[in-house]
Amino acid sequence: MHLRQEDFERESHPVDTVELLASTREWSFERPCDDEIAVSVRGAWTDYSVAFSWMAAHEALHLSCAFATKVPARREVEVLRLLARINEQLLVGHFDLCDAEGAIVFRHALLLSGGAVATEEQAERILSMALEACERYYQAFQFVVWADRNAADAMACAVFDTVGRA
Repeated sequence: MHLRQEDFERESHPVDTVELLASTREWSFERPCDDEIAVSVRGAWTDYSVAFSWMAAHEALHLSCAFATKVPARREVEVLRLLARINEQLLVGHFDLCDAEGAIVFRHALLLSGGAVATEEQAERILSMALEACERYYQAFQFVVWADRNAADAMACAVFDTVGRA
């Protein structure tokens, strides 16, 4: 038997959990409605606009994390090449280019099927993963968008792992 959303009552609203996390961390946030919260987080390279949305029909807490880089039309194809290279390296989540705004967005969802409850630790981890991905690839996006580099060069210049200690 398939349980539908309306067949059970949730212990707590998943977005309430995110609000508690944001309050605890003293992050600036806005809650425009019960199913959404927007959080502003400062990163090493830029500030990130993070939105959590409860998608009841899918029983998923969706996260989108964007940073202020508007991709000019002339660089869209190369940014899409870069997105493909980056996305194949990610274990969870993916980067996307929003056509309407020309913004680069990291997306991921936490599935909470069957009435599963989101914990503060899960909310923090999904946010942490999003910010880590954005911080790791931010410079590669900048090289492609503003320095007119190709995706392969941008990845080589901006994304590498340091070994050892200085």
